[in-house]
Amino acid sequence: MHDYIAGHIGEIAALMTAVCWTFTSLAFESAGKKVGSLQVNIIRLVIALIFLGIYTAITNGHFFPISAGKHAWLWLSLSGLVGFVIGDVMLFQAFVVTGARVSMLIMSLSPPLTAFFGWLILGEKMSWSNILGMIITIWGIAIVVLARSTKGQKIHFNYPVKGILLALGGATGQGLGLVLSKLGMQQLDPFMSTQIRVIAAIAGFTLLFTITRRWPMVLSTVKNKAAMLRISTGAFFGPFLGVSLSLLAIQYTSTGVAATLNSLTPVLIIPLAHFFLKEPVSFREIAGAILAVIGVSIFFI
Repeated sequence: MHDYIAGHIGEIAALMTAVCWTFTSLAFESAGKKVGSLQVNIIRLVIALIFLGIYTAITNGHFFPISAGKHAWLWLSLSGLVGFVIGDVMLFQAFVVTGARVSMLIMSLSPPLTAFFGWLILGEKMSWSNILGMIITIWGIAIVVLARSTKGQKIHFNYPVKGILLALGGATGQGLGLVLSKLGMQQLDPFMSTQIRVIAAIAGFTLLFTITRRWPMVLSTVKNKAAMLRISTGAFFGPFLGVSLSLLAIQYTSTGVAATLNSLTPVLIIPLAHFFLKEPVSFREIAGAILAVIGVSIFFI
């Protein structure tokens, strides 16, 4: 048993990453509905920065990424603003409007979108299997969010259009943010790279909260013990542990296998959302989630 685990540590880490993203999504959905998604965003980033700082202080001897160069700071900061600020603001609001289950299903588009931006910005190639995977993923998502009315046979959305567009914006922000990270990261330690992104995002949210005068809401959220417990849980399982496990997975197995197992979140979230949040789940949603995961799997073959 020990030898089996040792021989598949990469695959196990990738699967645990998907589990982490599942708990993170549900924790942030619950917290966002209690206190608002914007407050959740900035607080979870501050908590994540503390976790990351402690880790890099132990492994590299310093709390902040002081050894990073100007190139890394420029592109990783831009990545943090695009991914953590713009993308995550949309995603977290989608959690509130549509729910984590459907939002994370739409987020299955993030790997194909990442490939598209990689092709557009970095000149990376897209194969026919990539395109086929994108089509199947979009098909699976469409099965869930679209339906025909019984009378006029017109296509309509099963969920609020606003929530769907917000989740799509989150997937786009995450995809573009990853490509910008690749531009800036180069040989820099992944955890320090994440720190730079988080620091830039905190700066962006600080400016946003100052302009919109939302600091009293942040203070109110900090005093809300139930919300802080959920935010802290999400920060631990997301930006800290989830990122760590994903890096461990890539270290011990191929990125294709790791990315495929990571994409199981839309399926894993279904039973948790049903049993713990008491959300109704239809056969259409289960079928669509499985089809989307198959699409992502083909994408990484």
